[in-house]
Amino acid sequence: MSSNKQKTVLVAGGAGYIGTHTTVELIHAGYNVVIADNLSNSELSAVKGVEQIVGHPVPFEQVDCCDIQTLKRQVFDKYDFDSVIHFAAFKAVGESVAEPLKYFHNNLDSLLNVLSLMKECGVHNIVFSSSATVYGQPEVLPATEQTPRQRANSPYGLTKQMSEDIIQDTVAAVTSLQAIALRYFNPIGAHPSALIGELPKGVPANLVPFITQTAAGIRKELSVFGDDYDTPDGSCLRDYIDVVDLARAHVVAVDRMVQGKTKERFEIFNIGTGTPVSVLELVNLFEKVNGVPVPHKIAPRRPGDVEKIWASTELANTELGWKAERDLGDTLRAAWAWEKHVRGL
Repeated sequence: MSSNKQKTVLVAGGAGYIGTHTTVELIHAGYNVVIADNLSNSELSAVKGVEQIVGHPVPFEQVDCCDIQTLKRQVFDKYDFDSVIHFAAFKAVGESVAEPLKYFHNNLDSLLNVLSLMKECGVHNIVFSSSATVYGQPEVLPATEQTPRQRANSPYGLTKQMSEDIIQDTVAAVTSLQAIALRYFNPIGAHPSALIGELPKGVPANLVPFITQTAAGIRKELSVFGDDYDTPDGSCLRDYIDVVDLARAHVVAVDRMVQGKTKERFEIFNIGTGTPVSVLELVNLFEKVNGVPVPHKIAPRRPGDVEKIWASTELANTELGWKAERDLGDTLRAAWAWEKHVRGL
């Protein structure tokens, strides 16, 4: 722990769902953390939740990573970083289909600015928040890191593919930089303290917040998009990863770079459980473990959704020494505890 004591990590997009959980795990591991976030898709209350868990204030800068001058002045000139974890991106598949330019502008510009300032300011390590969407619909499952990337099913997925390519080319040219891209599958759940969790603005784009809001009576019913897929129950198959397990993967990735254990200057790891679970199975399990009904109906398929995907986690298990540990039922209990905390139920 003491070896990390003077190491400082910039968590860009750190007020968001995965960013807050990762900040907590970094601090528990002995790192200093600075959060930068424009709060376009998050709330300052999330940072307060982090501070409650860790027991001390966490430096926070409200800044848009698309504004390179302000990002430099307010963040890179002010603090001395060893590493960056880059979460700052829009993430709703459906919205990206409707508003592709918004996604290309935000997700790519923010990354380009962070990489430029890392190069300029001598910051060496970046962990990039990538996604299983880069695989499109794989022909062979589970998806390994060597699975060929298909044309992404959405502009969101395309921004993740392009971002990986940008990082790969930048690292090849800028020898002071090294990077790890973590391809997440479907992050769900909340911190066991119920002090932080997924806090969508407006109508949730992800399944579990929609489930919890429906269970809480905020939404009338949940729409399950498609029951005619080539899967056991006709609904999409996904690999649901607990957000705290996912957060731990970021800490291990930073450790790997800081400790000089990388084998290549750009590495990619799948972060999932390796177990496919259908949308309907997840809804039923939520009802079972929490003892609350989730009214739901079958709706037409949604543009941009892939039929089935789950991870091979062998590389992360062997190289990073990381594996998913949380039980899916416990994850869904934590998601409901968080929803009740937010709603004062």
